[in-house]
Amino acid sequence: MILPALRNLDAAPVEENGETFICLSDPEGYVEGEVSLSGPAFFVAACLDGTTSVADISKAFAEEFGAHITDETIHKVVDFLDKTGFLHSETFFALRTEARRAFAALDTRPAWLAGKSYPDEPAELRDFLGHLLRTPGQAQSGHIGPVRFLLAPHIDFSRGAAAYAAAYTHAGQYTPATGQTPRLVFLFGVAHAGAEAPFVLTRKHFATPLGTVRTAVDVVERLAKVCLWDPFESEIAHKTEHSIEFQAVLLAHLFGNRLDEVRIVPILCGPLLCGPLSSGPLGVEAVPADPVGSADPGAVAGVTDFLAACRAEARGGDVLVVAGADLAHVGRRFGDDLDVDEKVVRLVEARDREDLAFALKGDALGFYQSVMKDGNARKVCGAGCIYAALSTVDGTAGAGKLLHYGYAEDPVGGIVSFAGAAFPKK
Repeated sequence: MILPALRNLDAAPVEENGETFICLSDPEGYVEGEVSLSGPAFFVAACLDGTTSVADISKAFAEEFGAHITDETIHKVVDFLDKTGFLHSETFFALRTEARRAFAALDTRPAWLAGKSYPDEPAELRDFLGHLLRTPGQAQSGHIGPVRFLLAPHIDFSRGAAAYAAAYTHAGQYTPATGQTPRLVFLFGVAHAGAEAPFVLTRKHFATPLGTVRTAVDVVERLAKVCLWDPFESEIAHKTEHSIEFQAVLLAHLFGNRLDEVRIVPILCGPLLCGPLSSGPLGVEAVPADPVGSADPGAVAGVTDFLAACRAEARGGDVLVVAGADLAHVGRRFGDDLDVDEKVVRLVEARDREDLAFALKGDALGFYQSVMKDGNARKVCGAGCIYAALSTVDGTAGAGKLLHYGYAEDPVGGIVSFAGAAFPKK
């Protein structure tokens, strides 16, 4: 009998009493909490690709460890994963249906990461964000003037503090102190949990410990009408997605008691892959370059019309556009067969800055094609997000200023790079 496949889960090693376990969690949020598996149990789980039987796993286990594993033990692991909701099985399908029904019924998206990634008590969160926004960046000096577009990270606040501070310092024109607020803020994020549609919308407002950031439902409805896909089919991707949540929390902090005057348009960007992906080692020389620039997200059905509708809605001097986007993801944590050393860091930074040079000129297509010319070997998760945001402000923003560039180490092995930039209004 063929066993069900393991779902796409996050896995990270943890140490307990001198022994290494593998901690599994659900990035889609259907299953809350985490489970830890021993090395042998994780080996069984990793074998579950939808084509294997108990006999196949038993054979593979013997070849890997030189030891026997009983059929009963394999079934226990499989049954545990099934009951947890970690397998593509009837158990999970029922759980998913109920989770989607429950999320669809909500008017407001709960603050998923409050108390996990940032404080959930309002006074503590204000102090936390106030300190974060005072974090010195590498290049924060200089006057930019009224801001049209911000490029900010979506890595956790602590590791991305300098980039968040560099970007959001220049949103200071929209604060209670100045008496100004934007009428509308487009928030572009990344659908990390996966989505088949190019863009995923939601009508839900966003709860934060500092108040609810309200969504411009009328704008969302107009954008939905131009979609060639169902923009709400994967709406549950918004449930656990941090790339927009972090921006919403910062906006709630900045606008304070004027928060009710602001509306947001939360848009998660799905796959906009237009070109061959790299299967080789890191570096431009590893795969053929794309000198003619054939990669064009506008070739994806419906993308051009959707972004044209975004541009139309974003007209006006009181509209701010924000891209919550990280850059490269390199190292063993992200599937690369390499250790990150100084040479790798230099290569990543050189390529990141090459891409950013196009972005800072407002060249959405040039940015995307720069990322894709080596098959996106760095796994720039924000490629589509930045492309979409730049397309939305096309012709209405001046040259951007790179305020901070940096990277953070991943505890499992690797680096994530990110930037903070601000683009003035023309």
